[in-house]
Amino acid sequence: MNRARLLIFNAALGPLDYRVPEGMHVEPGSVVVAPLGPRQIIGIVWEEERLPTDPVPDAKLRPLLAVVPVPPLKAELRRLIEWTADYYCASLASVARMVLASGGALRGPATITEYRLSGGLPERMTPQRQAAIEALEGEQATIRELAGIAGVSDGVLRGLVNQGVLEPVQVDCDRPYPRARADYAVPVLSDAQSAVSERFIDAVRAREFAPFLLDGVTGSGKTECYLEAVAAALDAGQQILVLLPEIALTEAFLRRFEDRFGTPPVVWHSSLKSTERRRAWRAIAAGTAQVVVGARSALFLPYANLGMIVVDEAHEVSFKQDEGVRYNARDVAVMRAHFEKLPVILASATPALESLQMAESGVYERLVLDDRYGGARLPEIDTLDLTVEKPERGRWLAPRLVEAMKERFERREQTLLFLNRRGYAPLTLCRNCGFRFQCPNCSAWLVEHRLSRRLSCHHCGHETQPPPACPECGELDCLVACGPGVERIADEVAEIMPEARVAVATSDTLNSPEKAAAFVAEAEAGAIDVIVGTQLVTKGFHFPELTLVGVVDADLGLEGGDLRAAERTYQQVAQVAGRAGRGAKPGEVLIQTRHPDAPVIAALAAGDRDAFYEAETEARRHAGAPPFGRWAAIIVSSEDEAEAKEAARLIGGTQPNVPDVMILGPAPAPLSLLRGRYRYRLLINARRSAQVQDVIRQWLAPLRFPQGVRVSIDIDPYSFV
Repeated sequence: MNRARLLIFNAALGPLDYRVPEGMHVEPGSVVVAPLGPRQIIGIVWEEERLPTDPVPDAKLRPLLAVVPVPPLKAELRRLIEWTADYYCASLASVARMVLASGGALRGPATITEYRLSGGLPERMTPQRQAAIEALEGEQATIRELAGIAGVSDGVLRGLVNQGVLEPVQVDCDRPYPRARADYAVPVLSDAQSAVSERFIDAVRAREFAPFLLDGVTGSGKTECYLEAVAAALDAGQQILVLLPEIALTEAFLRRFEDRFGTPPVVWHSSLKSTERRRAWRAIAAGTAQVVVGARSALFLPYANLGMIVVDEAHEVSFKQDEGVRYNARDVAVMRAHFEKLPVILASATPALESLQMAESGVYERLVLDDRYGGARLPEIDTLDLTVEKPERGRWLAPRLVEAMKERFERREQTLLFLNRRGYAPLTLCRNCGFRFQCPNCSAWLVEHRLSRRLSCHHCGHETQPPPACPECGELDCLVACGPGVERIADEVAEIMPEARVAVATSDTLNSPEKAAAFVAEAEAGAIDVIVGTQLVTKGFHFPELTLVGVVDADLGLEGGDLRAAERTYQQVAQVAGRAGRGAKPGEVLIQTRHPDAPVIAALAAGDRDAFYEAETEARRHAGAPPFGRWAAIIVSSEDEAEAKEAARLIGGTQPNVPDVMILGPAPAPLSLLRGRYRYRLLINARRSAQVQDVIRQWLAPLRFPQGVRVSIDIDPYSFV
């Protein structure tokens, strides 16, 4: 090649052409450094025919400066970037940026200085130095990382370095990961598990596109089934990607993986340190990272020899990204498997309606595990009608649920209470004048968190301390917490059962893999009697002594304008119910509700999943909703309310009249102010046959908006706020 067309990470500029200097070798997919004005930029060499632009004469081309020392991006990954950008109406640049997610990985081989205890002691021992030395036994990391482990300042550790107590060690940033062994600890599978895993193994060996829906009840051993396919891919020298929806699930899965294969997998998520991201990215690109377990962003990494993809808990809403490129990792995983010609497994006890429909139509192969592993039985489920069995005044747990908890405590068994609401109370108001604490950046109430003594916004992160007096009327000691959050339920349990050991499990308390691992260890050791948690505890955890699940407010998910509310409520409650009775002891689930006759609650109580899905399928078919129709949203936002409103009116006033496409709005978004930006939404409902993306692109392309206006497109939206 004597000239190259680059995809650069500035969507406004579009593709740029450059001259390839004599002696420099580039090919499609090469990552290169190029000049742009006085700056140097990173770009990816792309096929010219796939990135059309106005031709530039050879004489005007500036030369490329260097080729970045990483393997070229494979053609299959470039096609995935193009498909994702096209389907989700995003720029190629914004999707490609996710592939090169570690800037440090592009700088070539490197070393880093880490520190470890030398065995010596300081001349003068202080309490902080003593605590640091005890905490760092067996640890090796950078000064900053060690300071975090020891809970002391960097200065304390630098003093220990100067005294020779900590010694420096030069570490290769790209040191290889330990190798996993497919035969390390082969499990004994049931007949049903063996049949499913054999089908997966055949697909791995065939090296062809094969999408599977692994539909198994909670506790049926779905993980063991796909880990046998992982073993087959390891034997074939292939890389495997396992996507998990929550970082809190990672530690439990890592331990399970290590027990099976002798070493942990490579991890990829947003909480990794930059050096860990660099090491993982380069090992993935080089093909030496065998198994990668990660959040949705791991899907776009440049695997050298990918052989299989697993999407665990595939129904989870958190696989849908709601900022930047608004993609659904579950669907993109299927497309990556299609381009790479390999099997993809979507595993879930409560599959998304879209996945079930794909199986029904024969696109996905559905494999079913009907029974729990090892003879464990599914729990008994019953409803508590809160209009009849009312909790005591000022409390939120019905008497029958309280009695069941006390019985479990006396038998040394565990209880899980589920309420999908973080904090102590969703609303704090003044009993004197009625003033409500609202976020200054969002049209949302501030949530009281008593554990951290803060009023917090769960949308933008704004925090403030609760004042001693009402800001409106000045009355002292007049603030009242309205409604329950998990912290309030935990307090109620502590009042009812003062001897019980209670743990609150939310994204606030389990906000790192280490904290999640500590929680799991305590629960498994029997050091926790009652777990009070949000949706974080509805999946992935296996506690043999947990025999009672109480759903505090099953109606909560049915409120608001979520068009998938019934399905999401069914999935959450069914998943949390599945935590009960996973060992030898039978489980029981009590669902508190004010609407026991609602179809979703009745289906949960009857354990009749098929009836619920059939009714929901017919309702969706009648409404032309997914999977029988298409949804898309256009979100307009600006820091200036009038500007946002005018831009939304412009879009609404120019909407096209297209057959099979219905456009609703514009209207203020349910969350009309978010992070300081005023928001309007339009919702598009179309038949499956309609080319929604083309309609939206042609509609918006000629429109021009003020600089402060953002117009976002959300294809297949999951959030309607």
